[in-house]
Amino acid sequence: MSATATGAVITAWSAVSPFGIDRKHFLDGLRTGEPARHTAAAEGGVPGERGHAVPDFDVREVLGRKGTRAMDRVTALAVTAVGQVFDAGAAPGGTGLVLATSGSTQSMMDFTRSSLLGDKPYHVDPARMPNTVMNCAAGRCAIWYGLNGPNVTLASGRVSGLSAFRYATRLLARGRADTVLVGGAEEYSADRAWLDFHGREDGPAPRPLGEGACMMLLERAGTAAAGRPRALAITSRVFASDDLREALRGCVLAALAEAGVDPAAVDVVVPSGAGGRTGAQETEVLDAVFGAAQLLDVGALIGDTGAASACFGVVAALGEAETGARIAVVTSADADGSVACGVFGLPGHER
Repeated sequence: MSATATGAVITAWSAVSPFGIDRKHFLDGLRTGEPARHTAAAEGGVPGERGHAVPDFDVREVLGRKGTRAMDRVTALAVTAVGQVFDAGAAPGGTGLVLATSGSTQSMMDFTRSSLLGDKPYHVDPARMPNTVMNCAAGRCAIWYGLNGPNVTLASGRVSGLSAFRYATRLLARGRADTVLVGGAEEYSADRAWLDFHGREDGPAPRPLGEGACMMLLERAGTAAAGRPRALAITSRVFASDDLREALRGCVLAALAEAGVDPAAVDVVVPSGAGGRTGAQETEVLDAVFGAAQLLDVGALIGDTGAASACFGVVAALGEAETGARIAVVTSADADGSVACGVFGLPGHER
């Protein structure tokens, strides 16, 4: 599948990451080239393993006490990232939201556990029930900021971010919204760590898990200032074997052809940040196609952010525009059988 997305431009973005709670911390952390500090293993998590959590992120301190008593971490991360986009001067009226997320594994497991262990007659805290629903974070963002455009949640592994980007551009192209927020959110928790542990592949060691949220505001090109970054093409494919290289290579070449971009013209390439065999095969394909292009491995710095990884890849590429990069490629690869590729024109790419 493919979707040309030249009719939408990125006019604002935010990032809440293991480097810190705002966009500046994220860019500063990337420029150091050093991984964000590890967080001690989540209580009850996989013994001996640590991850990358957003430092000093307390839900009630960041968002206030009102409306946050039962808010889970992934929702709070998403709400924070959306608010930072609006702080940058964007108007929320009529804005849609497309969110890539796996939801809160911790909330799902905790609610199931309490249903088995809780005291009668109620068994569970009903205020926490919404946290178990896939679209909880997107819905809470809409309620929190009064977003009355389309509200969509996509959960398809690491390709979720690029799928969300493509979905958002279609909403704009078909007149469903004038502005759309697109982004991803993922949390670091003990239960997510165990799910990752039991689903690991053979081969190279996996990446530590990461967490965070990032958002981008998309507008129709005709209503936004010239010179803004935009998606030139987004493609995706599926594969049925344990070797993704052929599918990913075809996906990348198709995206480049659709965008009208030669591989030699690509300045920066951002992989999905997967570890294990998936990450090794992804890197092999990108090295073969792009050669000397700069490889910006965001996952090596902030950990495996799952469904949010591609969105973090896009905003990292946007940061590279300050160093003169004009064309960026962002890829996603998931061992469950899907790959995706996005080609992005950064500010000044039309020169």
